[in-house]
Amino acid sequence: MTVRGCRWTAAAAGALLAGLPAIASAPAASAVPPAGMCQNAEPGGAAVNKLPWAQTWLAPERVPPRITGRGVTVAVIDSGVDADHPQLRERGAVLPGRDLLTPGDTRANFDCVSHGTAVASIIAARPVRGIGFRGIAPGARILPIRVSERDASEQQGEAVDATVFAGAIRYAVDAGASVINISLSMYADLKPVRDAVRYAQRHDALIVAAAGNAHAQQGEDPITYPAAYPGVLGVGAMTIDSSRLQSSQIGSYVDISAPGGGVLAATRVSGHRYFDGTSFAAAFVSGTAALVRSADPRLKASAVANRLIATATPAAGPADQYGAGVVNPYRAVQDSLGTAKPGVLPRVRPVQVDPVAERRTAARNAATQDGRRIAVVAGVCAALVVIAAIVVPLGRRRRWSA
Repeated sequence: MTVRGCRWTAAAAGALLAGLPAIASAPAASAVPPAGMCQNAEPGGAAVNKLPWAQTWLAPERVPPRITGRGVTVAVIDSGVDADHPQLRERGAVLPGRDLLTPGDTRANFDCVSHGTAVASIIAARPVRGIGFRGIAPGARILPIRVSERDASEQQGEAVDATVFAGAIRYAVDAGASVINISLSMYADLKPVRDAVRYAQRHDALIVAAAGNAHAQQGEDPITYPAAYPGVLGVGAMTIDSSRLQSSQIGSYVDISAPGGGVLAATRVSGHRYFDGTSFAAAFVSGTAALVRSADPRLKASAVANRLIATATPAAGPADQYGAGVVNPYRAVQDSLGTAKPGVLPRVRPVQVDPVAERRTAARNAATQDGRRIAVVAGVCAALVVIAAIVVPLGRRRRWSA
């Protein structure tokens, strides 16, 4: 198996970021992985302070300030998450997690390639003064689970045993994650993973999975798992011009879409970079799911998925490319979907009609209407006679002059 990968005004941004720590003044981050873990770790990026287009589109600041995803744990099954990044460094923002690639009880709160860090930051990056980028659910906890040492958006990724992938899903559930983000794609229906998905669903965890980045120019796209499993939210990617990202796969497993072309996210160590792929689109949906679960903890995972689909902003394209449309954080939190059954109207009893009485009534009505017509005609004729009796003598006397 191969693993692959509303406007925000300046005033609103200023109010949101007022009083937050500046990224430049934060203590220097070390982001040192355990010895021997990363042979060629990617460098960090430069800090980007401007507001990203994806945040402008989705306008997460419209969500009530009290709803931040607090109390919700989102598992990120990926390449690890760098807990030293200035926007993920807050105590409790990133849990130690588990590295399933390394024998023993090894943490996963480090990252060699930035992919998992970028996904986690889209979900839950904390606001920082002077930086426009922030996560969709900046109060949520990230549970990193490391299953890959390669950028999952690459076409050829690190081979991962199906039991490792399945173990990551089961570990996420047992660790208390109520949302599981899977930005990795498989192109085979493997029993260990299928069973792990069912295990998560039985324990009321919502799985959000990338639709994949292997769109074929000719022929049908491959079926992507776990996005294609029932109950899993499969996510496609869109660009700034509202069109589907060229590499974003097409199929019935695309349930919803989100920004995924040229989206800004955090890199390992510090700073930011622009990323492409359904991996990052899935993160926007996972962040929104965390908001919904935070706003109404009583909702079951299936109800959360239904709400995300029902409140999506319609897209100008077919469902196999865009699903229900673009995820809408504000509507997902604010719109309440009724669960009560429609009311039943009282049974209407038919009125018994007497045909003879109906004919008599119709005859009386016709006679009445005929009498009214005769009276009107007679009145008009009488008026004409009176007018003629007056006009004719006058005309004769005047010899019909004006």
